[in-house]
Amino acid sequence: MRWTITTVPFDHPDADRLRRAQRQELDARYGTSDHEPGVPPTAADVPVFVLARDEHGSAIACGGLRPLPDHVLGDGVVEVKRMYTAPSARGTGVATAVLRRLEREAVRAGAGSVVLETGTAQPDAIRFYEREGYTSIPLFGAYAGSTNSVCFGRRLDAVPEVSAAD
Repeated sequence: MRWTITTVPFDHPDADRLRRAQRQELDARYGTSDHEPGVPPTAADVPVFVLARDEHGSAIACGGLRPLPDHVLGDGVVEVKRMYTAPSARGTGVATAVLRRLEREAVRAGAGSVVLETGTAQPDAIRFYEREGYTSIPLFGAYAGSTNSVCFGRRLDAVPEVSAAD
């Protein structure tokens, strides 16, 4: 499968459709729609959002970056938000390409680290982030004290390259 990855506004219709699909999947996994601690991301606080499209132009994966206030984890830390791959595109490598693109965008923005939160009912996401070089970090910000959250982080001084499909 070939894909292209472009930067789009957070509220782009295709990005919104993928985020709604993610929400439905997570609601089913957790059995409730109340499974995200903290303030949900918006177009106002996610300045970078990328969208992957397959060779037919269909949106298949997405993810964004939200800068964290300095008092949360220090200066130069961004959080990956709304990372999602459509079930039909899982296992193709597009999620890794989206993640690497987000990391490169974070470096361009001057970030030194990327952090993220995923959940205990998402073992596939946990395996993915560990495989991609992320290490477990203490729960931070709104996730501190959450029984459903697992947080990961990565320094950005050695971001791997990806194929030309990106």
